[in-house]
Amino acid sequence: MDVWLEGKKVRLDPQRALGKGGEADVYDLGDGRALKVFKRPEHPDYLGLVPEQAAAKARLAEHQRKLRAFPTGLPARVVTPQALATDKKGLEVLGYAMRKLDGVEPLRRWSEPAFRRAGGKAADAVTVLAGLHRVLGAVHAGGVVVGDFNDLNVLTVGTDAYFIDADSFQFGPYVCPVFTEKFLDPLRLDAGAQALTPARPATVESDWYAFAVTVMQSLLCVGPQGGIHKPKAQGARLNAVGRLLQRVTVFHPDVQYPKPALPRASLPDEVLHLFHQVFVEDRRGAFPLPVLEGLRFTVCASCGLEHARASCPTCQPNATVAATPVSAVRGQVTAKRKFTTRGVLVHASAEDGTVRFVYHADGAYRREDGRTVMQGVLDPSLRWAVQGDVTLLGQGGRVAVFTPGRGPEFLGVDVCENRPVFAANASHRFWAVGGGLWRDGTYGPERWGDVLQGQTRLFVGPRFGLGFHRAAGLRGAFLFSVERKGLRDGLALPWSSGQLLDAEAVFDGDSVWLLLAEEAGGRTVHHAVLLGPDGAVRASARADAGDGSWLGTLRGKCAVGGALFCATDAGLTRVEHRQGRLEAVREFPDAEPFVDAGRGLLLSREGLTVVGAQDLTVLRMS
Repeated sequence: MDVWLEGKKVRLDPQRALGKGGEADVYDLGDGRALKVFKRPEHPDYLGLVPEQAAAKARLAEHQRKLRAFPTGLPARVVTPQALATDKKGLEVLGYAMRKLDGVEPLRRWSEPAFRRAGGKAADAVTVLAGLHRVLGAVHAGGVVVGDFNDLNVLTVGTDAYFIDADSFQFGPYVCPVFTEKFLDPLRLDAGAQALTPARPATVESDWYAFAVTVMQSLLCVGPQGGIHKPKAQGARLNAVGRLLQRVTVFHPDVQYPKPALPRASLPDEVLHLFHQVFVEDRRGAFPLPVLEGLRFTVCASCGLEHARASCPTCQPNATVAATPVSAVRGQVTAKRKFTTRGVLVHASAEDGTVRFVYHADGAYRREDGRTVMQGVLDPSLRWAVQGDVTLLGQGGRVAVFTPGRGPEFLGVDVCENRPVFAANASHRFWAVGGGLWRDGTYGPERWGDVLQGQTRLFVGPRFGLGFHRAAGLRGAFLFSVERKGLRDGLALPWSSGQLLDAEAVFDGDSVWLLLAEEAGGRTVHHAVLLGPDGAVRASARADAGDGSWLGTLRGKCAVGGALFCATDAGLTRVEHRQGRLEAVREFPDAEPFVDAGRGLLLSREGLTVVGAQDLTVLRMS
């Protein structure tokens, strides 16, 4: 498709793609601006999806008028259309140019427990939220409603928050047609609703409801509809629609609070009461900014909890902390603690049955033997990998390689979705740069194959690796041997049409379990795909994020002998493939005290190793 911008033809180069949402592709124009191009009904992402094709046609029709009438004078922290992209005659609007933001993270990162453990501070979250509060108030003062306020439509640069996807804003006769389920105000639903589909348009009040959800998620790492409803009567369990309509929130006694979330008591009673008023009692209106700005967080010297109370809510001040038992038994599960730190584990992997890891303690990043890799404070933007005794640290477009007894070496790498593209196993490291996949060799870097520059995600296991890209209208995946050059490309993955949020891969012999998270239709959905050595799909499954099942989270999984063991808040689940489907075949509830949905799993010589925020524990099941 050809696009004209300010009288000039613009080439839509997939290598310059910045991102992909459910409705549009975004490209780097190279002049400090980005170009958002709406997907047409014939876009490859909509192949065979009739409802999505119809929605794309209707969206394009409305944008012909809406974007030409877009309001001016909105705050600088709103990324608004600057110039319309059209067909050659300038008649049909195909998209628009806007300011390009660099070094961004979606606001959603602040609600991830792993991000908070790795150095994302609650005080910084408050700064982000307070700034966002002022921007939202200014948007409303301009007669505009955000409509689809969610934590992917807000990007942060440091502690500055920016609204994006302004083309969906609601103003004048133009109603916001999209919504995100986790942020949907229940007052927009009919009392007898059977699905989370709003019956009333968005309002200023529903924007503030979504803002309150954002505050709760950012400070507690769980939203009001989080947790699993577990009433005493099995048949009384409510689905997502029932919970929202009946205001059965995470504060309800029949809802199991997620283990990875931060304790409710880490926030003052005043804030918790405000959440209850909004999410249970239907209080509406602007979130009280003084309450937000008045939060003062501190870190407990005893247990390390970050809280905003006069004293730590989980332990007595100045009390001696009881040592965690080295070993414990529950039913058929024996747990033995192998490592603990008062700091934070930031990376762990298993090489030939040996667990290797990086942790932060006493102002430095260290390896499992206690040696210092690098001095510095916790930084959630760092990406880690290990290759035997070698430690790899990635940030932006550079990877530092720390080898014992030598000074650090540096690799230039591609950046995909703001992440450096590199991976490692016990023997080799791989990275993508300049359109090539590279491996370390005896005499220097060796080119392993060709990849799409700046768009490739990369994973590697003991025997082979997996890579894929999904940029603009291009989609492709490949396997590669860790010992022989060349790529087996052309893999036919079950591609999704929504925005890809996260990806993980777990290797097992000659197969790999690929796990994907996407935002589609206002809902976060997880996919699991088991690929054989030829790249063919053996089995697959999907689930809603946070549903309490084995696929409710992407991480916390370990492949053993053709099965996948998954950590959940209820214990361990064993998953196998049965006639093209991935199914849970056995539960291990006795493991419940030792695992949760936020912990990692690795296979070591001693058994399953559970990776916590501050400890490693080996489980053996009889």
